[in-house]
Amino acid sequence: MQFEPLTDSAFATLAVSARADDPLDALVKAMDDVRQAMSAANGLLVVRGLEAIAQNPSMLVHLSHGFGDEVENYRETITEPGRVHPQVPHILVVSNRAPSLKPPPARPQPARNTDGSLPVQFPQRRGWHSDQSYRRPPPDISLFYALEPVPPDQGQTLYADGVRAYEALSVEWKRRIEGLYGIHTRSGTGRTEPAVLAGEPVAPLSIHEQPQQQPVVRVHPETGQRALYLCEAGQMDWVDGPFVGMEPGPHGEGARWLYSLMAHYTQPRFVYVHEWQRGDLVIYDNRCTVHAATWFDAQEHSRVMWRTTVAGLPGDEYSGEAPSWK
Repeated sequence: MQFEPLTDSAFATLAVSARADDPLDALVKAMDDVRQAMSAANGLLVVRGLEAIAQNPSMLVHLSHGFGDEVENYRETITEPGRVHPQVPHILVVSNRAPSLKPPPARPQPARNTDGSLPVQFPQRRGWHSDQSYRRPPPDISLFYALEPVPPDQGQTLYADGVRAYEALSVEWKRRIEGLYGIHTRSGTGRTEPAVLAGEPVAPLSIHEQPQQQPVVRVHPETGQRALYLCEAGQMDWVDGPFVGMEPGPHGEGARWLYSLMAHYTQPRFVYVHEWQRGDLVIYDNRCTVHAATWFDAQEHSRVMWRTTVAGLPGDEYSGEAPSWK
């Protein structure tokens, strides 16, 4: 494999196979180089031309094991059965088709910037999150594969660089958030910002569904780099949070801090916009990136994506912890 910086991104890297006849085999044989390239790119790697995975979905799981031994089996966790691949339970199906039936997010308002570009910055762009941040330990790596993408200029995925966003903070902001913890929660609990503002009842939660505290500044266990680690309104707890020890709720000081931090984190200079093609694989590090989905015309198009998540190296913060969700 060869690794090239993406011209339209400040941090992602494109992996290019020197063996155009079998890029999947080339990727499998270059996993050591792939992991190094991904770390050098602050946690985001794009691989194109992997159409062979569509015929052999277990290869996506095989690739996932290249990033850690613990590849999630979604049948053993809190996952809707219709979103789990029927033959390969380590694959989450993200689709607007039945039985997954995951609709696309709404368009931001306005849907385009004045220069015609796609809005990426919070709060105009909503949905920024890190996969399963409401778990302790949260997963390390996700692999996201395009089985059936929608036409160009819709259904993109946005990725933001938490390392560069942290480095660009002022000294005062770095001081403020050192040692600060965010409180993360799943949607559907009545604890997210939209639910609290709408007056929805707070759902009773079992012991393994409780909101989880995560450090806002996360030290990467392999690179030693510091990165922002937080999500926006839909995956933070707005009943007791979004931050430990700060005024809670949508109108509290914690809310103002979160809005400021997420607006900083998702500035266009830190964001890569991925336009999907069939056979694309994007590998991203949840420990130092966040991502967001964009709208597509679900009345006209079907979209089918596959995702795996890998755990096992969350860092010293989580040393010796049993999984919160089991």
